[in-house]
Parts: sequence; structure tokens; C-alpha cells
Amino acid sequence: MITVTAEFRINEGKETEALAAIEKLVAGVSENEPGALTYSWHRDVKDPLQLLVYEVYADQEETKVHTASAHFAEFQKAFARGLFDPGSVKISRFERFAAIDR
Repeated sequence: MITVTAEFRINEGKETEALAAIEKLVAGVSENEPGALTYSWHRDVKDPLQLLVYEVYADQEETKVHTASAHFAEFQKAFARGLFDPGSVKISRFERFAAIDR
């Protein structure tokens, strides 16, 4: 399993549009990516404009399916439209080696 975390920030005043773009992306992942085992978005409790995405994929190939998808390409346009701060993006990839899931 491959775990990906992505952190970034919604630009002030763009929250409604940003959340709509996120909902559309999540729907696309849900409908088209069976290898995405977990795709979970979170907001910082003290700063709701700061986001964390926690993604778990069956394998490395499934991460490529995600980044090559039409819904991911559409979401990336949200950065160009100024909904998110591109300078705040931090993406990390991990390989799972021990866990408890309940």
C-alpha cells in the first residue's frame, strides 16, 4: 500500500468555490478509482483554510491512475483559478509497513 499526504491552503475568500472543487474531486475518485482505498480530506481545527488530504492506494500504479485522471486534471485548474495557494503545497509519499485498521 502507498499512502500519500498532501497539505495546502485555501486562499482567503475562496472557501465556497474551493470546497465545491474538492467535493467534485472526491466524487470522481469515488466513482472511478477502485484502487483508492482511502481518500480523506481534513481541515486544521484552528485554521480551517489549512487542509490535509490523506490518501491510501492499493499500490504505486493506482497513484498513477489518480494523477492521470480527468477529475484530478480538473481539480488542478482550481489552483490556476486562485482557489488554493500553490506555494503552500507539500506532498509526501509513504509505503505502509505496519498498521491497525478498525
